[in-house]
Amino acid sequence: MVTDEYDFWLFDLDGTLIDAEWDYIRRVFDEAGQRLGYRFSDHEAELIWHGLGGARNSLLQEMGLDPEAFWDAFHEIETPDERAAASRLHDDAAVLLATLDQQSVPVGLVTHCQSFLTGPVLAELGLADRFDTVVCCDEGIGWKPDPTPVRQAMRDLGVDESHRGVLAGDAAVDIGAAWNAGLDGVHVERHGHARRGRCVRGDYRVQSLTELLPATAADGGIDREKEV
Repeated sequence: MVTDEYDFWLFDLDGTLIDAEWDYIRRVFDEAGQRLGYRFSDHEAELIWHGLGGARNSLLQEMGLDPEAFWDAFHEIETPDERAAASRLHDDAAVLLATLDQQSVPVGLVTHCQSFLTGPVLAELGLADRFDTVVCCDEGIGWKPDPTPVRQAMRDLGVDESHRGVLAGDAAVDIGAAWNAGLDGVHVERHGHARRGRCVRGDYRVQSLTELLPATAADGGIDREKEV
């Protein structure tokens, strides 16, 4: 059983456990584009929101946009209430979290979602008390794949390198952060390799987090592959 292999679990939030409705994403990019004098196509909005094309700042620069100006506008547009109302918990994530809860395994979040949004979103989805620690990356603590936020979460959980841990996320930076911190990495591919334009390596590569549960594991449904 994969869930029995680890002493603690860490998760990315957006794209891994939750997602926002498309209408909300489209509106945010419309408003950001108006401020920046740029019209984001649906494809560009998806690439940046989900991080499908690699580093978001590099994508913005390829579009001729200043990343700092974009993110300033982006965070001014997003409001906690609207973001929370537009967010939904993936069904497979709910099942895995319930399983880990039954096993009394320490669970934390390491997310690029900013703290002013993360708290309201978790509250709206009934997850405010579900995690033993929530680490929101910023300029002070660093951004994944920097392992510093992951190590902060580990300290909060009271674990160290002697404990076997795993981080699950939907982006290459999540796997990088996991490996840089000495953890295993689970990549959950919710969009498909063709749409992403690349294959993200990980210790486990799954399309649904339920593939990490006992029944599927017993059927051999997990792609376990460590490639550095």
